[in-house]
Amino acid sequence: LITFNEVGKKTPTFEDAAEIAQCLLNSEFKFNKAVLFYNTYKSVVAYTTTEQPLFGLTTLSDTPKLSIYDSVDSDVLTSYNEYMLTSLIFFALKEAATSEQSARMTAMDSATKNAGEMIDKLTLSYNRTRQAVITRELTEIISGAAAV
Repeated sequence: LITFNEVGKKTPTFEDAAEIAQCLLNSEFKFNKAVLFYNTYKSVVAYTTTEQPLFGLTTLSDTPKLSIYDSVDSDVLTSYNEYMLTSLIFFALKEAATSEQSARMTAMDSATKNAGEMIDKLTLSYNRTRQAVITRELTEIISGAAAV
């Protein structure tokens, strides 16, 4: 349907969400109801996939209790639909970015821990090798002195 480049490489902004929403609303694809899937931050090591229903303009205009709040003409309803869609997309982008940063932080923590363990193993191996060389040289010196 629509593809976007450069979205998610930087911190999501409301302008990014507005651009996505505008592309969706301007596309030839009309919908009454859709579902937006995104990751929701749960904890440092976990996230959940969330479903957010999105409603089209015709579904909103057919809502019986909408007129209770204000007199709603087509311009107001269109503006409300655009703002609602943009807000929901912005929220989803922010939640997904939070989940991604959490996953990156966890991965970097694991990499740091693994690097620390590798450094400890290499240091131990280096020290053992160095000690073996010193011991061999001392043995050669002592053997040479004993031969004289």
